[in-house]
Amino acid sequence: MSDEKMSFVSHLEELRKRIIVCLAAIGVGFVITFNYSETILHLLKRPLTTDLIFARTYPFLRSVPRTGPPIDLIFLAPAEAFWMHMKIALVTGLLLTLPIVLYQIWRFIAPGLLSHEKRYALPFVVLSTIFFVCGVAFCFYFVLPFSLNFLLTYKTENLKPMISIGNYIDFTTKFLLAFGLVFELPLAIGIAAKMGLVTPQYLSRNRKYAILIAFTVAAILTPTPDVFNQTLMALPMYLLYEIGILAARMLVRRTAAASQEATEGV
Repeated sequence: MSDEKMSFVSHLEELRKRIIVCLAAIGVGFVITFNYSETILHLLKRPLTTDLIFARTYPFLRSVPRTGPPIDLIFLAPAEAFWMHMKIALVTGLLLTLPIVLYQIWRFIAPGLLSHEKRYALPFVVLSTIFFVCGVAFCFYFVLPFSLNFLLTYKTENLKPMISIGNYIDFTTKFLLAFGLVFELPLAIGIAAKMGLVTPQYLSRNRKYAILIAFTVAAILTPTPDVFNQTLMALPMYLLYEIGILAARMLVRRTAAASQEATEGV
């Protein structure tokens, strides 16, 4: 009982250490990005000033300046603009230090892994960061312009948009972070298949449930209740599920081939 208690306490101590390192890294990222919050805000306003246009010729999708009167952001409380800059710095500081945070997560779970599984630390950190950044970029360049264009033009002919800076930053950051997490789905499926928790056959048989879960998760993660924005998240999520099935099949085949070579070698 004493050994178990000490083991539990040591795990808590390890968790505390990892959390402190993560918070320190995010704090440093916050200090760095706070000095550039005005530039980051100008970048975040880009979806308000541009539209995506489809064309039959190359480039098939291009960004053009938004037509109509410009949309100015306002603040409704004395401290709203200040807290907006704080929130921008916090979120971008997290993105800047994401590899460190992911590495600390891996270091925390590594003692419970086998020796041959610990070598996946670097691929885990690199791939997690790449998938997250791809999700954020996809949302920023494709989803947000479509979403904002729909919300600002649907039955608003007799209305003038007056968007507060706090509401706009909340809207955009929730979308960006949600898509960053959603794009981790193929990696999560691949890891689960590698650990033997799921099989490609099981994932293929349950596609209908994947669609239902995709729309349910999209309804929870999207900051607006409209079906349009939920669909913009649910469809890429299902496509990522299919990519995850392909990744699971590749990993399972590679594992089976390695096991067969080891058996033949013996």
